[in-house]
Amino acid sequence: MRAYFEWLEGRRYKVQARVQLARNRKYEPCPDCEGTRLSEAARAVRIEGRSLADLGRSTLEGLQGWVDDLVVRRVGGEAARRLLELIGSRLRTIHAVGLGYVALDRTVRSLSGGEAQRIQLATALSGSLTASLYVLDEPSVGLHAADLARLLRVLEAIRDQGNTVVVVEHALALVEAADHVLDLGPGAGRYGGTLVCAGPVDVIRAASASKTGAALRGASQPSARRRRDLSRARRLRITTGGIHNLRDLEVEIPLGALVALTGVSGAGKSTLVREVLVPGLSGRRAAAVSAGSSARGASRGGTRIEGAEALDGVVLVDQSPGSRSARSNPATVTKAWDAIRTRFAATREARARGHRPGFFSFNVAGGRCEACEGAGEVEIDMQFLDDLRIPCEACGGTRFRKEVLDVRLDGRSIVDVLALRVDEACEVFAKEPKIVDRLRPLARVGLGYLSLGQPLSTLSGGEFQRLRLGQALLEGAGRTLYVFDEPTTGLHASDIDVLLGCLDEVIEAGASVLVVEHDLEVIARADWVVDLGPGGGPDGGRLVAAGPPERVAACPESLTGQLLAERLRTGV
Repeated sequence: MRAYFEWLEGRRYKVQARVQLARNRKYEPCPDCEGTRLSEAARAVRIEGRSLADLGRSTLEGLQGWVDDLVVRRVGGEAARRLLELIGSRLRTIHAVGLGYVALDRTVRSLSGGEAQRIQLATALSGSLTASLYVLDEPSVGLHAADLARLLRVLEAIRDQGNTVVVVEHALALVEAADHVLDLGPGAGRYGGTLVCAGPVDVIRAASASKTGAALRGASQPSARRRRDLSRARRLRITTGGIHNLRDLEVEIPLGALVALTGVSGAGKSTLVREVLVPGLSGRRAAAVSAGSSARGASRGGTRIEGAEALDGVVLVDQSPGSRSARSNPATVTKAWDAIRTRFAATREARARGHRPGFFSFNVAGGRCEACEGAGEVEIDMQFLDDLRIPCEACGGTRFRKEVLDVRLDGRSIVDVLALRVDEACEVFAKEPKIVDRLRPLARVGLGYLSLGQPLSTLSGGEFQRLRLGQALLEGAGRTLYVFDEPTTGLHASDIDVLLGCLDEVIEAGASVLVVEHDLEVIARADWVVDLGPGGGPDGGRLVAAGPPERVAACPESLTGQLLAERLRTGV
């Protein structure tokens, strides 16, 4: 066995070898440094009796108190004062975004999505720059609604230092707090790209053509959603404890329903899903997208999952793009490309030249441009810099030889078809059910603005989640548990109805859906809510409340419940 892994180490240049090594690697504390990663000489240096290793084990809140105490007592004199003030400033920013409980030496891979997001925010915002422009792309992603107030205070402090802060955002709480709003649209893709309105929030709220304005004034009322009766539903019963901050946790997840897993950032949601639920059902460590087994009962690392016999598989869809390949696109992943190539091969001109469907593929030799091997671009090695990619001179970026482009279907070449939007393609091939039936689910989940040839590597995490949801609609869900990590990421408030409608279609097909979510609109309309907390880090890891949204809203200990109660009372 050792020889096998040594052989894999020698083949780390291959993705498959790195994946196999990652799946079988176990991390244990180093016996020499006791996990501190510092040499004996480095650990011997102490300030006020504390070494760097001791400070690393401290929480950021405790470290801030220690640094402030050194400043007050003027330890180190003037030489140390400036350095301590800089450290204190960064620690205060981290504490302001609610991460005071995190230990300094905690590894990034153990952080939840919300915690990682706030670490990045604190890193970007903890400086003392003035007259600078900060541009943040959806800083609310991964943040609980209760954390948005902290985020706002940090952004306002940066603004008050004389800076300009631009946020690309959908969270209405952040939009309402803005000094100036630019609303683009009115739709997505070819239906967008224009300035609908601009000005203070009151101007946006009053704009009749703005979907954002409609959401701000509460005019875009969500459609009614039928809540399922779960009194006889089969359930997964998860028992676990001792994994990160999860402590003696017992959770039930009803099947055949939309279940929302909620809680503040760091409450233990990611640990429950990634370290317990998905690995326990699939029998192996969770990947970004993974299918599971159908074992009658699953146990792993001292945890147990009962009721797994009711499922045939589990699929976890997170914020990571599903493919880094420039060759994968909406046409290929839906398999609509096979039918499109068959139609081109059936044209009179293609049959006269003896072209078969494979001739119209950019992945195999034949009709593709061999200079770039169908990639449409060539890579230039810049040695010490990042590789440079430029359009292929031989094909001009089209990916195909001239003979392929000469074949036309209703006046369009294969490149013209790849440039069509999904919505356009459904109209162009309206009489071709083998093509339309494959593409319509993408339009159904709100991705009709994507072009057929757009590389999946260019999709955002939210777009990839909706793409995977469209595939579930296409493939037929079966007895599968779909776990979505914040599927509302990148969605406008007006798109929530579309998302919930698609999730209901998957459930009606026999599947179960679990969403890790902070959006109160989704939580309020879920069939069942599981709320962890009550806080983050050491203050989390417990089941605070579970049941229909109204039951969670009635729990005074739940932060999610308090905000949910307001949402249910006011409807906004």
